[in-house]
Amino acid sequence: MSTAVRPTAGTGEPAPEESGRVESREKRRQRLSTGALIGVVGVLLLVSLASTSGAARFALSNAFDEVQLPTVSVPGLGTVAVCAVVCLLAAAGFLSGRMRGRLPALAGVVAGVAVIVGFLTWAAAGRDLPFPVSNQFAGTLSLATPLVFGALCGVLCERAGVVNVSIEGQFLAAAFAAAVVGSLTHSVPAAMVAAVVAGLAMAALLALFSINYLVNQVVLGVVLNLLAVGITGFLFDQLVQPASDTYNAAPVLEALPIPGLERIPFFGAVLFSQSVLAYLAAISVVVVWLLLYRTTWGLRVRATGEHPEAVDTIGINVLAIRWSAVLAGGLFAGLGGSFFTLASTGSFSKEFTVGNGFIALAAVIMGRWRPVLATLMCLFFGFVTQMASQLQTLSTPMPSQFLLILPYVATIIAVAGLVGRVRPPAADGIPYEK
Repeated sequence: MSTAVRPTAGTGEPAPEESGRVESREKRRQRLSTGALIGVVGVLLLVSLASTSGAARFALSNAFDEVQLPTVSVPGLGTVAVCAVVCLLAAAGFLSGRMRGRLPALAGVVAGVAVIVGFLTWAAAGRDLPFPVSNQFAGTLSLATPLVFGALCGVLCERAGVVNVSIEGQFLAAAFAAAVVGSLTHSVPAAMVAAVVAGLAMAALLALFSINYLVNQVVLGVVLNLLAVGITGFLFDQLVQPASDTYNAAPVLEALPIPGLERIPFFGAVLFSQSVLAYLAAISVVVVWLLLYRTTWGLRVRATGEHPEAVDTIGINVLAIRWSAVLAGGLFAGLGGSFFTLASTGSFSKEFTVGNGFIALAAVIMGRWRPVLATLMCLFFGFVTQMASQLQTLSTPMPSQFLLILPYVATIIAVAGLVGRVRPPAADGIPYEK
């Protein structure tokens, strides 16, 4: 809400503090928490100067690339110091509240880059091996692939007003189906189809009990996760493990280089030499965005998630719209679940998905229920996970136990400190009765 403009004494011009908009309590809380968080990281970078020595090297190519790009070397102490100062300046800007327009977003991006560069420089300074940049980004895309499918599933469900806490269970059921069918048929397409069918089956259970029988959606999601853990664990113990050569030896997806593009230095290995599921994930983001924002069905889905009574008033079947959105989400969750089996070892183990469904759900919230923003949050988690894996090979001074939990710590910090309060669709999680 804009304030009334009053002229300053003797000038007739509006007072600067009254000519803009009043900052809401929520915006102020988010601004202060963001500034405080960036400031704390800046201070930590300053503290890390005491353990920084030597130069940090960053390899832009791996050992198998045809074109070998040079290894970049930067002074460790100076680079970390500059990144710390940048973070502290950005924190001061947030805490002062004087930044307007696009400056806060720009300051946040610059501070984020400074945090990553400063941390990696500290970790790589003085090490025998350089930090592999191309492997970092290639691994980020690979790790983010199942998360993107899960996030798209969550976006479609919650945009229609159905809270989907069962993404983890959908992943698990799909991974199990892909392992068994892929092992029996020795066919990747058949394994992917089986995974999609399993994802759709789990989605149908979610839709049936939440939409038709009005079960509490959060409780239902937890129950479906437990159901998936129980069924896959039981079948694994009784069927798969005793005959693993028959039921747990699915074919593994190999990288599918795009002819010509995979030869581009650096970008070829990162972007154009991924698995088919990675390409499908990128295409799916575009498809879901087009469906939600450029089709009549997408308009009805978004309207159902905001005001189902109004949708019902004009003659649209609210239950059918929610069913279609949940089933569409199940399709993407099935593809995401197949990744855990087909893109790794080709085998399944109990509780194989290790919480990635919940990370995808966090990405939905961090991405404000928008497919593109949710995808960016998945890339953020994939980047941190891959970075923790890469740092373990460099013998950094950071304890290995902390490196293992670093991705989850980063996600909690991002949700609590940077995202702030977000508003879900108004009817999200509210059963609809005529």
